[in-house]
Amino acid sequence: MTDKIDFKKTHDSYRATRGRFRIVDVPEMQYLMIDGHGDPNTSPAYTQALESLYPVAYKLKFASRRELGRDYVVPPLEGLWWAEDMDAFTVTRDKSSWLWTLMLMAPDWIDDALFRSALAQVAAKTRPLRLDDVRLQTLAEGRCVQTLHLGSFDDEGPLLERMHEEFIPQQGFRVSGKHHEIYFSDFRKVAPERLRTVLRQPVELATDR
Repeated sequence: MTDKIDFKKTHDSYRATRGRFRIVDVPEMQYLMIDGHGDPNTSPAYTQALESLYPVAYKLKFASRRELGRDYVVPPLEGLWWAEDMDAFTVTRDKSSWLWTLMLMAPDWIDDALFRSALAQVAAKTRPLRLDDVRLQTLAEGRCVQTLHLGSFDDEGPLLERMHEEFIPQQGFRVSGKHHEIYFSDFRKVAPERLRTVLRQPVELATDR
């Protein structure tokens, strides 16, 4: 049995600093994913997504430790967020229009067979409503800009606006993918003003295309 890996400490792409925008090249990674839409504070689909993702993630962790001798800390919850009009994030914060994909990173040694086995184990007990919607999929974001936000999710708007409208263009880039958030805090247990969230935006050179 190897030591338990904490990917927050070993993966450079999980590092971010408050008050600083950082350019980082994110390698291709695989995730447990599930899609939805609407306000995460009120949409039943959001709660159902969490209730489906986490049991699979923990079954995979235990199977990895038991069958492969490789143990790890289940990585933090992540989310891709977008809308038809991206001002819904930076200006109006119209959460009812938000589309999202919730994700939990799965180590690269987790294969489809282990994933299918984990699904079957979860289904054999109390089957989550959206279990059939959980998938194992790779995500290749490449070059990104990211920073650490400390505080309520509702206070992200000005920081995102600075990232999108000032820093990214000043560096010769433009937005090229979906807004990505990584949640280092459990919003159910941590006061809003102490929430730690990585805000990430994939970019490309403004001269590309």
